[in-house]
Amino acid sequence: MAADEDVLPEGAPATRITAMPADANPYGDIFGGWLMGQMDMAAALVASRHSKGRAVTIAVEGMQFHRPVLVGDEVSVFATLVKVGSTSMTIEVEAWRRARHSEETYKVTQARFIFVAIDEVRRPRRVPALANAQ
Repeated sequence: MAADEDVLPEGAPATRITAMPADANPYGDIFGGWLMGQMDMAAALVASRHSKGRAVTIAVEGMQFHRPVLVGDEVSVFATLVKVGSTSMTIEVEAWRRARHSEETYKVTQARFIFVAIDEVRRPRRVPALANAQ
């Protein structure tokens, strides 16, 4: 359970990984770029699955770091498709940390990732509508 007002997303994370020493600075804090890369990979899984093919990141919006991630932490990345255009997809992504021997979880960062589906010659292609479009 989350230790503050943030609520852990429901369902399984898109990815889960342990932060290792090679991902950290000399003080044991995980690099923000490594964490952003993990979030991009999780969002790419969602985008590729929805578009049924290749999709590329075109923008990252609203990246905010709330807490550090430390060596040995389990990082769970949740990714939710929230908007679909004719060729684009917007995915809300949150990363959560859990210390190796604890059950407390904390949101460490969040952002919106925008992807465009592309064809075999890297031109934008249409994607299916969002199933539960409002």
